[in-house]
Amino acid sequence: MSTNSGETITEKVRMLSEDRQRQVVELIDELLKEEQAGTDARPIWEIFAELSAQVPAEEWSKLPSDGAEQHDHYLYGVPKRDNP
Repeated sequence: MSTNSGETITEKVRMLSEDRQRQVVELIDELLKEEQAGTDARPIWEIFAELSAQVPAEEWSKLPSDGAEQHDHYLYGVPKRDNP
């Protein structure tokens, strides 16, 4: 946004009552939230680390230890393969 636009907005907001100024601030906050929604610029591994830290250890222990080797079994229900 150019400086002129910012100055124009500031001048006009100052002409409003205190109550209306609060409403403008709330509207700006809502607009900023909408604009920032879904724009997490962190690498995916950081997001995964943050989310996985919220999972209790007992839940992690319920996951199969052979999930990578037997993914067809866990995803599609096919019989487990024999591992050489």
